[in-house]
Amino acid sequence: MSYNTKMTALKTENLHIGYRSKKQNITIASNINITLQQGELVGLVGTNGIGKSTLLKTLTQVLAPLSGNVLIKEKNSSQYSSNRLARVLSLVLTEKLASKNLKVLELVALGRQPYTNWVGNLSKTDLPIINKALQLTNTVHLKHKRCFELSDGQLQNVMIARALAQDTDIMVLDEPTTHLDMYHKAYILKLLKKLSKETQKTILFSSHDINLSLQLCDKIIVMTKENVAIGTPKDLIQQGIFKTLFPKDLIIFDDLSARFRMST
Repeated sequence: MSYNTKMTALKTENLHIGYRSKKQNITIASNINITLQQGELVGLVGTNGIGKSTLLKTLTQVLAPLSGNVLIKEKNSSQYSSNRLARVLSLVLTEKLASKNLKVLELVALGRQPYTNWVGNLSKTDLPIINKALQLTNTVHLKHKRCFELSDGQLQNVMIARALAQDTDIMVLDEPTTHLDMYHKAYILKLLKKLSKETQKTILFSSHDINLSLQLCDKIIVMTKENVAIGTPKDLIQQGIFKTLFPKDLIIFDDLSARFRMST
């Protein structure tokens, strides 16, 4: 008898996120309880300034939780060393590259840093993984170009390739479609969907492209001022979650088309 059960990749328990200062803690969101399974594509959506980046940074140990727990592969994230965490979870942020003079191949190879020796030399086992990452993201033809020669869409593909070369079970991306046109936004999100299924990696990304996320994601995390909800697009639509996301004077959510549209 076989059971089609997937492993839990990431889970939070009564997580409170925000910022610490000498005088006080500033809470952004409270009592967050989410579970992400192996091989799922999960979108994180919410209005501007609601705390999406803060949540991602807390999940990836860039920020410490105010309280509660983040479990990565059933182990508290605080128990991971930096190097060990980098072998389990890869992170693609929106920050600009320190040097766009790097060649694409060199940038993607940086994903192997958690596995290289102290001098950073690549081994024979690293090269096939780097080449596979280039193939999966359709960037092989770019590998000898320098990053400053790339379009925004091409560079985003290469950043995803670097995360793939890191060979982690979990990939987290903060706004991977920022500054891209509609075609390339759809291209990047469809690529992430394809990668989650082909590699069985858990991929979590934040996005303002809610309509695209609804079409492609297995689950969606919705951040509002009141709470943080998670579920399949169908379940969240039935719960009326999206109707409360924006003021109704300009934008409304249409249940039939499962899309946001301008109010009339």
